[in-house]
Amino acid sequence: MNSLDWVVLGAYFFVMVGIGLWSKKRVENIADFFTARGRIPWWLSGISHHMSGYSAIMFVTFAAVAYNDGVTVYFWWPLTIGLGVGVGAFLFAPRWNRLRAKHGVNSPLAYLAVRYNLPTQQVLAYSGALLKVVDIAAKWVAIAVLLQGFADIPLGWGIAITGVCTMFYMAFGGLWADVLTDFGQFIIQAIAGFAMLFAVLAHLGGFSSLFTFWGDLPEGHSDPVNGSITTGLIMAFLVVKTFEYNGGMWNLAQRYMAAPSGSRAKKSALLSSALWLVWPFILFVPMIAAPLIVPGLEGGEGAYIALAKELLPTGIIGLVLAGFFSHTMAMVASDSNVITAVITRDLAPVLVKKVRYFTQAQQLLFARITTVAFVTVSMSIALTADPKGFILTVVVSIVAATMGPISIPLMLGLLPWFKRTGPTAALVSWAGGLAVWAWLYWGVEDASQTITVSSPLVTSLVLYVVIGLIKPEGTPDREAIVDSLDDDPSDAEREELERKFLADPVLIPGQSTVPPASAGSAASSSSSSSSSSSSDRSGTPS
Repeated sequence: MNSLDWVVLGAYFFVMVGIGLWSKKRVENIADFFTARGRIPWWLSGISHHMSGYSAIMFVTFAAVAYNDGVTVYFWWPLTIGLGVGVGAFLFAPRWNRLRAKHGVNSPLAYLAVRYNLPTQQVLAYSGALLKVVDIAAKWVAIAVLLQGFADIPLGWGIAITGVCTMFYMAFGGLWADVLTDFGQFIIQAIAGFAMLFAVLAHLGGFSSLFTFWGDLPEGHSDPVNGSITTGLIMAFLVVKTFEYNGGMWNLAQRYMAAPSGSRAKKSALLSSALWLVWPFILFVPMIAAPLIVPGLEGGEGAYIALAKELLPTGIIGLVLAGFFSHTMAMVASDSNVITAVITRDLAPVLVKKVRYFTQAQQLLFARITTVAFVTVSMSIALTADPKGFILTVVVSIVAATMGPISIPLMLGLLPWFKRTGPTAALVSWAGGLAVWAWLYWGVEDASQTITVSSPLVTSLVLYVVIGLIKPEGTPDREAIVDSLDDDPSDAEREELERKFLADPVLIPGQSTVPPASAGSAASSSSSSSSSSSSDRSGTPS
């Protein structure tokens, strides 16, 4: 990198911090900080959903898969996500939005205290939070590896620079800062991604090479299934990613919650689905073609770095590196915001009674402190991790394998077909899935990736469905909260909820206010709107 590349990269960081300071003006209370009070346009929500779904890991670990095995990386990863998000546009996206619009929910896990019970909510919150800390640590390591490859910056400094910048703009601007930087990062990545694509095609002989270079690749690199990737693993990922990217990865549920309505949340999910099907393929083409341009790389994790150094002119390398940062900071920032929401809304009020009675200003300050603390802890783990193999282990063997047991009770609990399934099924499903994962991870030496990813998911899904049928635990409150998610609230109901939330900042712990289903839908909407603001601020929604 030369001076112009450093200027481009420095300008990127300066803009990110500026967005955080500007967004601070839009954050008046905890609802602004976590869900922007449903004021994010659907198209911006969709772009943010897409950008928050991947990080620099794509340009390190997944680049290695593309370099070593070819196009199978597209079928294994972005294709499964795009299809899963498309399904979720109809099943999950509108229902997440209506939790906020009808019940004042500002954390994806807040509704679980009523949908199941408080112990179930706490178990899922703690296990998911621990998983997120490790997941984010892997992303810090990925961006630091890229910085070291491009600019010879030590790993520790790379983690510190990225972490502090993310911490700064997220602590000030909350979800508004996250979404706006996602959009800016989308533009940056589009420019950098097309620059790399055109440079690779020019090197290979022009635009026509996009259709001809496949035959020149090493054997098997043009096959949808190759190397360690199997058809079973692709199918397992399709199910896992359907849960993960429709709300099991909590930060992505927030994107749906922040849209103006359930119907617009559906449109944002369809936009994100389309982006997943198209844009990663454009990014992967240079990585797939890399063996023809920079052959003989050991491991392949430096393939994208080698391509950039070989093909890109001065200034564009800095932009590409800014694109790497953009992806990582987009995902980490959104994860930080949602983890802060879970800690602030669901965990802390149960542990510390005083937190339940914070004023709006105190809640906002507490949320910002929690954001700083979460980023600091994840950076500390990244600084002590061995980068060799750490990223792939976290992404596949830990996150993908445990996401199913953690997300199945959360996601299926939203759907009307499971509204009589209660806490017993949820807890047994969670425990059984994680027990199978722990046995495979630590007890079976040669367990394949397919088995490690699919077995916990299948175990958890079967237990949830079967126990729910054998031992239904439906109650009027549980069924009412699920039924209330079938349609959007009226404008009057939405405005009434917002007025009551702003007028009543006091936390009231343990108050369930979903009216019995027999009270009638009109009474249900009115009652839940009038009381949800108080109950959600205790970690228990109406």
